Amino acid sequence: MDRLCEGRVAIVTGAGRGLGREHALMLAAHGAKLIVNDIGTSREGSGKDPSPASQVVEEIRKAGGEAETNGDDVADWNGAKSLIDFAVTTFGRLDVLINNAGILRDRMLPNMSEEEWDAVMRVHLKGTFAPSRHAAAYWRDQSKAIAGPVKARIITTTSTSGIYGNIGQTNYGAAKAGIAAFSIIAARELKRYGVTVNAISPSAQTRMTEGLRELTPEQRERRNPRWVSPLVTWLASEESQDVTARVFQAGNGIVAVCEGWRRGPTIDQMDDPAKLGPIVKEMIAAGKLGDILELHGRGKEDQRGGGEDLMVLGTHIMDLMPADAFASSLCSPSLGARRRMGGRWPSNESGSPTNGISTSGADCMMPSAAVCGSAST
Repeated sequence: MDRLCEGRVAIVTGAGRGLGREHALMLAAHGAKLIVNDIGTSREGSGKDPSPASQVVEEIRKAGGEAETNGDDVADWNGAKSLIDFAVTTFGRLDVLINNAGILRDRMLPNMSEEEWDAVMRVHLKGTFAPSRHAAAYWRDQSKAIAGPVKARIITTTSTSGIYGNIGQTNYGAAKAGIAAFSIIAARELKRYGVTVNAISPSAQTRMTEGLRELTPEQRERRNPRWVSPLVTWLASEESQDVTARVFQAGNGIVAVCEGWRRGPTIDQMDDPAKLGPIVKEMIAAGKLGDILELHGRGKEDQRGGGEDLMVLGTHIMDLMPADAFASSLCSPSLGARRRMGGRWPSNESGSPTNGISTSGADCMMPSAAVCGSAST
């Protein structure tokens, strides 16, 4: 097995259980030195228990790895700074920050309290921002000191609740959508220092998702957190230097590149709302048509298992994101539809888009090839 992270120093927040635990164990197996951060709260964020983090560290050490526990609160400004400083003091450097800590306070919007909203935002959104900010400042200074890139990594944790939406989780989903946007913007800002930033949307059965639905043994295995960690480990390695500002989905049988907000069918601005309404409905229908065509032509990517060959996984990820397709595909209203229709929606006999609807995709909230640092740059 290739040890992709040999000698790299990584922090994993929320690493005492579930996904964070699996990330820490696989990173250690690939040669990384770990700071296992977890204050040991309940799923709702109450209480403190340092034993889960200590158990992970003990397991890493028994396997011959190096690891230390840390109980700083990542959602506290000074606590986050202390965490970054602890890693540098303990191992002499920091290469990877994996923001994984989280809690749940699910509630339908009419019943949600201010405290339930604030608690989730604090742990997820501020708990991602604060460590990332202090790590970014450290890497900026390191980059200036060596007059070159530091090859550092920030890996955040988003969710399908945020990027696709899920009823009963306006607080959690909003925080996770914010993390996805944060990751893309941070990637653009930190690229100059050699720091990549990517987000993972895991599909895994952990205490955060326990009891939400009945699962068969086979379904539980597909949702085992260990299926998410190979992608995280590859992204943490130096092999992923040219992959940044991306959102991935992993677990439950797949590894996928997620596509973000992009401009779809477009018309010239209008001053008559009565005339505008019917055309808006046609634009929505055109977008749905493109989604259907894209889904029809999509091939299924097999999940790569257990970390046996992370180099193969990395190669597959690069294959999913060809450099020459970055700019056009990320800004298209529908990848499959535009390929099948030559970059346009169905036109009328004169060759003009129906009802004046354009799908140029000139505006795009996802990064271009140059921003992503693809092989073409």
